[in-house]
Amino acid sequence: MSLTLPQSALSRRRVLQLLGIGAGTAALAACAPSAPSSTGAAASAAAAGGAKTDFAFSSWSFTEEAAAPALEAIVKAYQDQAGVTVDDVSFPYNEYINQLTLQVKGGQFTGAAHVDVAWLGSLAAMGKLQDLSALTEGRGYTDAALTAAQFDGVQYGLPWTIGAIGLVANSEILQKADIDPDAFPTTVDAFEKALKDLKGLGGGLIPYAASTKAAQLKDILIWMETFGSPLVDGDTVTIGDDASVEAVTWYKSLYDQKLIAADVDRFDARSLFAQGRAAIYDDAPVGRNAVQEESPDKDLGSKLVPLSRPVLKDGETPRALVWGGAIAVVDGEGAETAADFAQFATSDLDTVLADYEVRGLPPVTTEAQQSDVVAADTFGSLFNDRITATSTSNPFWKFTAYSQIETVVAEQVQAVLVGKTDAKAAMQKAGEAAQKLVG
Repeated sequence: MSLTLPQSALSRRRVLQLLGIGAGTAALAACAPSAPSSTGAAASAAAAGGAKTDFAFSSWSFTEEAAAPALEAIVKAYQDQAGVTVDDVSFPYNEYINQLTLQVKGGQFTGAAHVDVAWLGSLAAMGKLQDLSALTEGRGYTDAALTAAQFDGVQYGLPWTIGAIGLVANSEILQKADIDPDAFPTTVDAFEKALKDLKGLGGGLIPYAASTKAAQLKDILIWMETFGSPLVDGDTVTIGDDASVEAVTWYKSLYDQKLIAADVDRFDARSLFAQGRAAIYDDAPVGRNAVQEESPDKDLGSKLVPLSRPVLKDGETPRALVWGGAIAVVDGEGAETAADFAQFATSDLDTVLADYEVRGLPPVTTEAQQSDVVAADTFGSLFNDRITATSTSNPFWKFTAYSQIETVVAEQVQAVLVGKTDAKAAMQKAGEAAQKLVG
């Protein structure tokens, strides 16, 4: 059974970078989110029936060779329909949120902005994002997608693609270790045994290309939740509790046994997996295209299999992290038409399905999700059933300093991995530092 999309799609897609954001939003950490713009309702009304005007649209995907054609096609379709000019603005993903924040704060950018849902709190803190709730009515957005694009109960973005980050494996390698991809171990203990079996294949194979570089060590948070830590209780950071210490101690044991490798981030993991040097890694659905394009194995697409994350005890719900993008609208020149464009790009069925066939990103409307195009994508369907279905948002996203919180935790986890400190001391220090950032 093939898990690939049509070859015409595969040749035009590339990975969206999934790293944390830098210090550019640090200045926002002390800012409380402002109320939504008072012009939000007016913008929605104007977009629905008023005269259309030129506007700017910002997205990191314009910088990506494979993703850019999909966005350019959406922009062209809207320009032709509305009779306006859309000025595209782009920065590479690693620089994107810092540059967008600076431009919005300085009044240099207004219009539609492609954002990671994790950024909405920081951007909303500037008080320049519109409330787009009026544009969600009758468009078929799923409740889960709408919720993911809200902050503090306000619809600061229209959801564009909502999925999750979970485990992806090479079924051929699993089978060489006598591991059934469709009956993958469901508990942490059984998962570790499977990793040992994979290591036994030899050849320098990395059983699990887990993140071990500080830039991506926020991935440890989902394992902390797996071990039973809530991470946050109200406004109290719980890292340092027994569950978080146990999770990091376990992660360190994988590191010491060489079941995971040193100095790996998401992009390293994709490369290792693409080359057949790793059996399992963490990624969002979009990552499959990156590994297929880089791999010398032209049949790799048929071997990709999403796996539910193992649980601590049988019967528990597998954990996964929500990942997704939205289109927000920054008040100012062209904002009314930008809001209409955001609705068009995220919910017009023909537009959404054409985009899906190119980029393979999970759509956010019920109609699109139930379409033949999406249903025919076996990998996507399995990913949704096994991973996205039980995914939850990062509880730190509600704090404007969330990226700094993730950084202090990641730095302490890395210190444990390289033997500079023990898990208990590191997690206590991480929890205390994170609590100070919460306020």
